[in-house]
Amino acid sequence: MSNEFINIDSANANSSPEQFQLRYISISKYEGDWQSLPHTHHFSELFYVLRGEGAFYIENEKVPVKTDDLVIINPYVEHTEKTLPNDPMEYIVFGVEGLAFSFSGAGQDNPKGYSFYSYGSDKKQFINFAQLMMQEFRDKLPGFEQVCHGLLQVLLVYISRKQNLSVISDSSFQLSKECALAKRYIDSNYSQNITLDSLAEITHINKFYLAHSFTECVGQSPINYLTDRRLEACKELLVSSNLSVAQVATSVGFSSQSYFSQIFRKKTGMTPRQYRSRYARK
Repeated sequence: MSNEFINIDSANANSSPEQFQLRYISISKYEGDWQSLPHTHHFSELFYVLRGEGAFYIENEKVPVKTDDLVIINPYVEHTEKTLPNDPMEYIVFGVEGLAFSFSGAGQDNPKGYSFYSYGSDKKQFINFAQLMMQEFRDKLPGFEQVCHGLLQVLLVYISRKQNLSVISDSSFQLSKECALAKRYIDSNYSQNITLDSLAEITHINKFYLAHSFTECVGQSPINYLTDRRLEACKELLVSSNLSVAQVATSVGFSSQSYFSQIFRKKTGMTPRQYRSRYARK
């Protein structure tokens, strides 16, 4: 694999007044001698395919790519890239620290950490900006760091304008990403024994920070959300099955029938049996 990689000195980069920093620029070409493995970064990456075909594997999804395609991957999102052996990919990569992207159209229940766009007539913007940045770092004339960060800022404006996406801070993305992960886990595993400690272990953040940030993102604490999710499942079982109240409570994760009945009545104004009698499907 051929690779022209230019790393940006963090000490110099940090002198930039911008909230984000250009970490590196790379032009890479697969030549069948390198195997990419799934990995993550604490910064965003922007891949622009100059020529060839292949695929990105991101968050357990396969994204086929070809010439003039752009793939944007947010921080902490696992990914890897593969190429077609008979048409190897050549691409430009921008590594950008301190920002993430809010992708238009991503559902709140399952937000994606990446997006994909097909360019064409606008490809000169990427190629020209990348070539200008790399030339600046090769020459290292006075002020070259500021020039490159300025070019990056303009490029991000072009991308945002063209693709209807917005730039956010990476801390905001991390917050929403971890909250979304906890919420998805609860939605899929509400019948299991879930605690704040277990959610903190899954999301890899402090449980007190998780509780606070989850409440900000979702509007209620993780445990209250878990309780409501279980109650919704109970309502469905009460009207669609012949399970006893005790069986219903156990099947969705409530350890005590009395506690379940107490919470159910508090939330609905009815006992589970009254709810079944009123709404049971005939």
